[in-house]
Amino acid sequence: MLPYHRRIVDDELDDLLPALSAVAIEGAKGVGKTRTAVERARTIRRLDDPAEFDVARADPARLLEGAAPILIDEWQRLPEVWDLVRRRVDEGAAAGSFLLTGSAVPDPPPTHSGAGRIVTVQMRPMALSERFGGATVSLEELLSGDRAPIAGATGVRLDEYVEAIVSSGLPAIRELPGRPRRAQLQGYLDRLVDRDIRDEAGVSIRNPETLRRWLAAYAAASSSTASFETLRDAATAGETDKPSKRTTQVYRDALARLWVLDDVPAWLPTTNRLHELGQAAKHQLVDPAFAAQLLGLTPTALLASGRAMLGPLFESLATQSVRVYAQHHEAAVRHLRTARGRQEVDLIVARPDGRVVAIEVKLARTVDDGDVRHLRWLRQRLGDELLDEVVLTTGPEAYRRADGVAVVPLALLGP
Repeated sequence: MLPYHRRIVDDELDDLLPALSAVAIEGAKGVGKTRTAVERARTIRRLDDPAEFDVARADPARLLEGAAPILIDEWQRLPEVWDLVRRRVDEGAAAGSFLLTGSAVPDPPPTHSGAGRIVTVQMRPMALSERFGGATVSLEELLSGDRAPIAGATGVRLDEYVEAIVSSGLPAIRELPGRPRRAQLQGYLDRLVDRDIRDEAGVSIRNPETLRRWLAAYAAASSSTASFETLRDAATAGETDKPSKRTTQVYRDALARLWVLDDVPAWLPTTNRLHELGQAAKHQLVDPAFAAQLLGLTPTALLASGRAMLGPLFESLATQSVRVYAQHHEAAVRHLRTARGRQEVDLIVARPDGRVVAIEVKLARTVDDGDVRHLRWLRQRLGDELLDEVVLTTGPEAYRRADGVAVVPLALLGP
């Protein structure tokens, strides 16, 4: 086995496991859940192993036997495991007894949510700082509200950001060269449509090709709030028999249960002077490489697409990383858009106390006054509730503008 590459989520697990009886690590297939959990487990139960699954199905209680921590991998394949672990926690299981990993939320779900007994930690694909290293600006510092000076330089070029988009944040895929990597990504998506939605999410898809086209339409809408009708029409162009809203909602729910959709909810605060905020979520797949693969975008094609698709997928890459960093600090990530679309802020990182850092993502090496106008608008309305304003770029250096806005190359941002 190759040496383990420590992930940002490991810090969260370091805090939780010594104090909690059971922790579930959830996320899309391939993000590294099992490898991370194996590093901590003394007993491993793999429910994706047919022989071990057959034994567990005959006598599920045997899964809870062994030296702790006990890892139950892909627990959703035997959903009653969740309730067994919950009951063991109720009976007084010691801290650090159980680790569960899951790649889907079963339908129907376990009879009890596990609230107060099993704490869920979401794991996403590798953030950019986990891939590149060298971050000099921390989200923790920005969330402090100190507005301290920032600095740092990077040699990461636009073509390297493009490569980061198409190469994926899935550890087993990202190191592969071009054609094998594309084959792996396509295999992942094919398996998702042909098997995982049925086997893992419990949903039967009558027309897999319609789902494939819907996924491609969703990928094309990355970093937007496109309506249901827009997505449906894009997926069924030229067809008169279009799927109903209920049908596409089934697609959406199944893909969300598989952790493949990772929409950014709208920011809807209740304690400030903002009015008429839009409520639609911003569309994102869990990994922008999936979007590039669905749309047939090689690095060359993505560079040629300019702002049409490179801009949205660069924002997807930034969003993925910011979400990993924000989770590390118990912060939520949202987006802001007024109802009429006059003002938008790409990402709002909200602390538990409601104070926020506002982030714009720009596919540019330089920043001008026009790029920060929405941040200035938000500062006027939030005052001290706005901890900091940031523009993430493809440029070479991190610095603060004279107006206080932090300009940070995406490669230099870390937790």
